[in-house]
Amino acid sequence: MPHDTPLIATIAIGLVLAFLLAMLANRFKISPLVGYLLAGIVVGPYTPGFVADAELSQELAEIGVILLMFGVGLHFSLKDL
Repeated sequence: MPHDTPLIATIAIGLVLAFLLAMLANRFKISPLVGYLLAGIVVGPYTPGFVADAELSQELAEIGVILLMFGVGLHFSLKDL
């Protein structure tokens, strides 16, 4: 995966879009989660225009699972295991 700029650009644009839409949702006194969901819909593979690459969405899904497993792992301690 040398110089995979579409993946990096999609992640960067997705994060910026999520931040902006969350701020907009917060301004309208609704949960920022609505902004995050809208950003996910815009960047998703089924929205015409921005991204329509199924392989790229698969890579983003794998990164999401990795981050989810990392977050779950942070909640465990060695004593609990």
